[in-house]
Amino acid sequence: MATYKLLFKKSVAKDLRQIPKHDVAAILQRIETLANNPRPNGCEKLSGQERYRIIYEIIDEELVVTLVKVGHRRAV
Repeated sequence: MATYKLLFKKSVAKDLRQIPKHDVAAILQRIETLANNPRPNGCEKLSGQERYRIIYEIIDEELVVTLVKVGHRRAV
């Protein structure tokens, strides 16, 4: 499988500043895995265990994953 390029909207940096630092590290690690597999198993499942949501757009023709929004599940 090809590696996708990760692009971040400017608003994502603002979103991450509002999240505690210990959670940001885990979120960024999860985002990095999207470059190799932008459609992981269960990517649409919204469970009560996850506190944060990562909203992204996949453009297969260009091998690009654009991060749109990151936030607490109650706000996203």
